Amino acid sequence: MHTDDAVAVRPPAQVPPPLVPGFRGLLTLAVGVVLVAALYFGREVFIPLVLAVLLSFVLGPVVNLLRRIKLGRVPSVIVAVLLALAVIGGIGALIGTQVAGLAGNLPQYQATVHKKFAGLQQGWLGEANRVLQKFNHQVHDATQKADAAGTAAVTGPAGDTPKAQLVRVQEPEVSPLTLARNVLGPIVEPLTTIGIVLVVVVFLLLQREDLRNRMIRLLGSSDLHRTTVAMDDAAGRLGTYFLAQLGMNAAFGFIIGVGLWLIGVPNLLLWGVFSALMRFVPYIGAFISALLPLALAAAVDPGWGMVIATAALFLVAEPLFGHVIEPLLYGHSTGLSPFAVVVSTLFWGFLWGPIGLILATPFTVCLVVLGRHVESLEFLDVLLGDRPPLTPIENFYQRMLAGDPDEVRDLAEAMLKERSLSSYYDEVALKGLQLAANDFGRGVVTPAQLENIRASSRSLVADFETHPDIEPDGEAKAFNPKETPSLAERAHPKNEAVPGHAPSPEALPEAWRGEAPVLCVAGRGPLDEASSAMLAQLLRKHGLGARVADHDAVSRDRIRDLDLNGVAMVCISYLDITGNPAHLRYLLERLRRRAPNVPVLVGLWPVGEKILTDAAIGRQVGADVYVSSLRDAVEACLKAARGEADRELAA
Repeated sequence: MHTDDAVAVRPPAQVPPPLVPGFRGLLTLAVGVVLVAALYFGREVFIPLVLAVLLSFVLGPVVNLLRRIKLGRVPSVIVAVLLALAVIGGIGALIGTQVAGLAGNLPQYQATVHKKFAGLQQGWLGEANRVLQKFNHQVHDATQKADAAGTAAVTGPAGDTPKAQLVRVQEPEVSPLTLARNVLGPIVEPLTTIGIVLVVVVFLLLQREDLRNRMIRLLGSSDLHRTTVAMDDAAGRLGTYFLAQLGMNAAFGFIIGVGLWLIGVPNLLLWGVFSALMRFVPYIGAFISALLPLALAAAVDPGWGMVIATAALFLVAEPLFGHVIEPLLYGHSTGLSPFAVVVSTLFWGFLWGPIGLILATPFTVCLVVLGRHVESLEFLDVLLGDRPPLTPIENFYQRMLAGDPDEVRDLAEAMLKERSLSSYYDEVALKGLQLAANDFGRGVVTPAQLENIRASSRSLVADFETHPDIEPDGEAKAFNPKETPSLAERAHPKNEAVPGHAPSPEALPEAWRGEAPVLCVAGRGPLDEASSAMLAQLLRKHGLGARVADHDAVSRDRIRDLDLNGVAMVCISYLDITGNPAHLRYLLERLRRRAPNVPVLVGLWPVGEKILTDAAIGRQVGADVYVSSLRDAVEACLKAARGEADRELAA
């Protein structure tokens, strides 16, 4: 066999070792550590600023609405801030009034709780308590005996035991300044924070456009489109998140308040507002808000029915809102994975306490948006986002490499809900096979793994033998077109199916009516036969019979035995020609000698080959048609068949 016909067997390449983190990586790590330390130690400064920024996102739509009714920029901002202040003050006054009323009934609640626990002590709980006390006394007596024995061994029989001395602790007198600070401090500090937040919000809303332009300048004025899209994406996600969460939490608080009122738990306004506010803390906030109503229910009701009903209310309401209503209303508006929400909540809660719990999700949304638009920060989108971390091509190759055809088929069926079979073969399967062929050429894919890929490819083609190559109805989409795609989803085109219907056998010319008028010849690459099988299948789906011949069948020694009876066109598939088309030219010469009048199509699936764009190289190689996709190959074969039919009619 001639050397240009044999499968290129390259010596295994040396896989380079993992890169050692360089100066840039260490510098990034140092900057991250310094940034986290600054956030922790400077939280008293950063928290009001961050609250002001987030409040400006909430008040932004209100300001826009007021400006649309010709109120003016400054009056609109002032009215919006006063409205926010009124809402905050109203909530504070409501909570204060409810807490004062609750405090007045504490003696009654204390008596109820005392009676309830006295009843429990007479039952099984009291019996368990007596057993624990008896065990505690036994342990205490044994400990005293051991201590006495140790003391006697040290001091001896005549040892003197030191006498206990009475110590009197006298606290210093509290000065009026200290007393005022202790009393007014807890009140003045929150009021000061609120004042700082409102002042900053006013300036943010007044200078919103100017600040936006400055941010664009800092983040990247050289690419205004990407910077604008990133800022709009962040603003849109944060705005949607806050408005949706505000509405959902208000509805949750209303239902909890009404439910507790129906159950009989007092102070329904307090618990409704408290539950709505606590629900801003992801996952655990609603259940934390249930602790105080449960304690109050236990204090109000002499029995346990009210406690059980209160627990059932929270156990039903929170899963209903979190897992049913929210996904239906606004889906994944934040673009965060559940794991990212939990981790960010723990991280920001550690840094900034209760305020960090509330701000965790908005902060993480901003990080995901940065990772979605800045290539050097893509790891943030991969770690924290809810988008697929791998492209469909990478998923295809990874599952093929693992020898898992069932999951390959599952992924393919999901994609076929929004694209045709030829588009899936062109944009996913062929490109995944190219990755495999390249890795085999580099020596990182073993022969056993290559055989897994071949077997999985044959299984995949066989599974879709009855699947038509048509455009789906469009009801299911892989990605939401309104959302900004991640870097993994970007630059993944979707080709349309081959237009028109498959011609009937009567409409085909005589030479094209055979069982296999198209011969699909595999190139000399290790996976070219799989691409030829996909092309043959698509041709059959569009009314043209086809069969596959491996590369050995067209070698110098065996091409004379190749059966070309009834062949009207030859299609050669190459996943990779390694930049040297000489062997392709030799193959075409052999085919021309065996079938001089049969047109030859060459499919070079790697985009960018010179032979596809350089007409001189194309003429030198000698093929009739060059294509770079299976869709184009099917169209070229159909065109050739129609041209032959037109010539027969003209004759």
